[in-house]
Amino acid sequence: MPSLTAWLFLLVAILLEVAATSLLNASDGFRRAGPALGALALYAGAFFSLARALRVLPLGLAYAVWCGVGIVCIALIGAFIYRQHLSPGAWAGIGLIFLGTLVASLSGAVRE
Repeated sequence: MPSLTAWLFLLVAILLEVAATSLLNASDGFRRAGPALGALALYAGAFFSLARALRVLPLGLAYAVWCGVGIVCIALIGAFIYRQHLSPGAWAGIGLIFLGTLVASLSGAVRE
């Protein structure tokens, strides 16, 4: 699998995980069956896509990008869709996570 395909699998994994996590919030602690089942299905797709990406991408890099992008996306969804407010310090920390993710993904995979 070419590296671009691996990055696309990672992107799909991130998008599915972000959607699943958003549905967890909508599931009201698994009391609403539709969002809860949707979240489980999306998590299954996310893990499948992540596993496919890991055939090429190093585990540490893929997981760092997955977590970092996911954190930023979920924070934005929480703020704009669920109207959850974070402190300026929390946003600064999320900004640092974004910068760290950017540096990790642009610096290349691993040194052999």
